[in-house]
Formats: sequence, C-alpha cells, structure tokens
Amino acid sequence: MKKISILFALVAVILSSCEDFLTVVPETNLSTATFFQSEADFQQAVNAAYAPMRSIVNDRAWMLSEMRSDNTMYARNIMFGATEQQEDISDHAIPDAQGINANTHVLNHWRLDYQIIARTNQILTTIDDVDFNANSKANIKGQALFLRAIAYYDLARYFGSVPIHLAPVMTREEAGRPLSPEADVYAQIISDVQAAIPLLPNRSQQELGRVTSGAARMLLADVFIRQQRWGEAETLLKEIVSSGQYQLIPDYEDVFSESTGNKNNIESIFEVQFLEGPQGLNGNFVYQFMPRPILPAEIAPLTGTSNPQNLDGQGNNVPTPDIIAAYEAGDERKDASIGFVTLSGSLRANKSFPYIKKYTKPHALHNNHGINWPIYRYAETLLFLAEALNEQGKTTEAAEYLDMVRNRAGLGNTTAASQGAMRDAIMQERRVELAFENKRWHDLTRTDTYRQVITDFANRAKADPETYYYPAGNTFRSHAFGNITKFYTLPAAESEITPHF
Repeated sequence: MKKISILFALVAVILSSCEDFLTVVPETNLSTATFFQSEADFQQAVNAAYAPMRSIVNDRAWMLSEMRSDNTMYARNIMFGATEQQEDISDHAIPDAQGINANTHVLNHWRLDYQIIARTNQILTTIDDVDFNANSKANIKGQALFLRAIAYYDLARYFGSVPIHLAPVMTREEAGRPLSPEADVYAQIISDVQAAIPLLPNRSQQELGRVTSGAARMLLADVFIRQQRWGEAETLLKEIVSSGQYQLIPDYEDVFSESTGNKNNIESIFEVQFLEGPQGLNGNFVYQFMPRPILPAEIAPLTGTSNPQNLDGQGNNVPTPDIIAAYEAGDERKDASIGFVTLSGSLRANKSFPYIKKYTKPHALHNNHGINWPIYRYAETLLFLAEALNEQGKTTEAAEYLDMVRNRAGLGNTTAASQGAMRDAIMQERRVELAFENKRWHDLTRTDTYRQVITDFANRAKADPETYYYPAGNTFRSHAFGNITKFYTLPAAESEITPHF
C-alpha cells in the first residue's frame, strides 16, 4: 500500500440533513496531532471514511461481483474495437502470474477499501484521548468500527487473506504488512462489528444515511451466514425483525431510491448516499450499466434528462438471458428490475437489449444522478432468516419468512417442504429479489457453487453467442472462462512495495 496520510479531503457535517452530511470541505496542512481536537473534527473524519464507498459502489463493486456472476455480463461492442479489463472480469479471464494480477479495477477496489481502513484507524486510535459528549463519541466510534469491518469484509470475500492494519501507517515499512490468514481477517471483522453494535443508535435515533445498530447486526449476520453459524445469525436477524424499525414496502418498484426522493426508506437498512448536482457527490452508475451504442433519443425516455447524449464504447452489467429467465410467471419484480431498449446502431439482428431498470429513475442532467445504492434491505433480512432457520431444520418456520418476500412480489407461498427443496427455493428467491445488488457472486462463493454455475453459464453462452448479445459471426475470446476462481489474485502494483506478496 501507498503511505497512508491523514491529509485527505474531509467532509463537513451539519447533522440536520443528509445533503449536508455529504458536503465536502477540503482541508490542508493537517496532522493527527493538530486536527483531532473536538467532536466536530471527529465528525468530519468519520464522514471522510464514508466517502470511498461512493466510488466503490458506483465504479467497482458491481464489476467485481455482479458482472462476475451469471446475472450480468460485459456486452462487447465490436465497433469499439477494444478489449477491456472489464471483459476479463466478466469472462473469468484475468491473467495472473505467481498470485498477482495487473487488472486496474481490482487494484482500485483494493485501494478504496484500504482508504476506508486508513481513515477509520485514524479515528479509532485517537478518539478516546479527546473529551467530548459521551453519546456522540460512542456514535462516531461505532460508525468507524462498522466501516472498518465492512471494508475488511469486502477484502476477505474478494481476496481471502489480506494484510490487517489496525493503526495509522506512518512509514513505507509499516505499509508492507504480511498477509493475515483468512480466519484472522474474519475474527477482526467480527470483533469490530460486535464492538460497534452497542455503540450505535437504532434507525429512529440516527441521522439518515449513517450506519445504525440495525445495520451492524445485519453485517454481523451476513458474516455468520457465510461462516454457517446459523444459530448466531438467527438471533441477530430476529433482533432486527423485532425492533420494529423496518418493514417491506408494498410495491417492489418503490423500494429503490430516486435521484432526489425515497432515500433511506423504511425498507432500507443501509445504503450509500449520492447527491445529484455539481458538488461532485453524484453517481453515474445508471449510465455505466447501459447497453451501447445508445442514441440520445433512445436513452431520453429512460432517464428523463433535459440533455440526453449518446453513449458509445462497451456495455457493462447488462442483464443476461439467464437472469431474465429466472423469474417465475407473475413475478412483479421482473418488470420492475429489467427493461428493454432498442439500439438502432447495434450490429445485431435483434436490436433489443435489456438494461437494469430498478435504478433507472428520472433525473435532471445526463450522467449525473443522486440515486442511492442499497447495501442491506429488510427483504434480505427475511431471506437470511429463512436460510438460517432452514439450515437448523426449522423448515416450516423458514417458509413464513420466505413467503413474506414472495407475497410482496405477487407470488403465492412456496411449495418447498423438505430442507433441500427449501434451500434451493431460498437461493432462487435471493437471486431475483436481490438481482443487480451485488449479492449473486458472493452467494455462489459462500455456497461453493460458483465453479459449476459459471461453467454451465459459460457453456450456454459460448454455444449461442448471439443470444448473449454478440453480432452474428462473433463470439467470446478463446480464453474466456479459462480462469474461474473463488478469489481474485492480489494487485500487482501493491506487490511492488511489499515483500509479502
């Protein structure tokens, strides 16, 4: 890692509004010794620790997770002519040598997670030495612990063993720590989240957009589900359900953030905040997900902007035929999640392409929106709880929670009666309920089904490339799907400054 410094852009906070929570104020000539003097200083610092999450979800996480799965894919525009590193990720074709790779997107995601870790370490190593309101201090400390934990969880799921830093890095030598065993990384994640839960207020007492005790319980339950610690996960998830802080929104289409409204709603447990406008806090992931080439007249009805512009290049995160076929007849989530657009400039005979509709909400300006990104929703709480119960043999009780999600989607109760059938039903429900929310790849790796699922997907796609959005006569590269692995190898650029990998 590069030498980590506290000389970062800090985010000014005014607790009265979510927009003020996002406002960035640059600071210069700061050091740990001179900066951390008051509650306001720590409030700015914790805001800065949230900031990298915008780049993670806007530019990286969907690429390393959802597009790595069978839910979405990189749609090659052969007129563009370039072979992109996104394609290597989507097609499981990242070249690696001696456990490292040169993929820029993998490197940047790694660095963003460690940026969160560096900023939270500055807070956690200094906050106890400064005297201010005890409740505020607990809240800030809880947020920092959560953010450090979720960054390490991100790294653990993508890389397995990674360096653990729990203090600010002040020298080049300190930056080059050895890789910690995966078990140690998870132990640190669990320790941080368990410490955060009693420090954080619940949803009704916390400023919207910040993490809560409910979000921390959800993160810890997620970790326990991955570790198959079903009873501990059940306890945490039932605490979220019984808290009365969350509920399902009746219409699935209304669950997802608009550019200026419906943010942090009653179903949201934690979401990454974006702000439409010129402040630099906006997102543009809706545009990154569009199939291409798309003309202004073709994109305008989808986004409602006053200045639609054409998009060329490659298409990222385009829904696969597999996810389109995964929805049951009558499932209202299908039309809410996936739309279709006609691309007149496409070289395909079938010029109709799918796009991710669930995030495509009207906004003012092209390539600039304030749509938030969901990290945890209450629907996932119910599905996790169903899974935890079923794995303990409580299949009948599990069905009750699964049916809550199904019924909201316009579907009848599950017919699954055995533990095995219920297991399959829950994973199927997770796939369609949480489609395009960066869950599918992680589900495949934690259930150790990733290799078979991706191999089957690859065989279907290579046998019929036209169905998978290639023009007639074109197909996947010869080495596509030649390197299907659970973890990404480590970033080559980081290996240049450490002897440990």
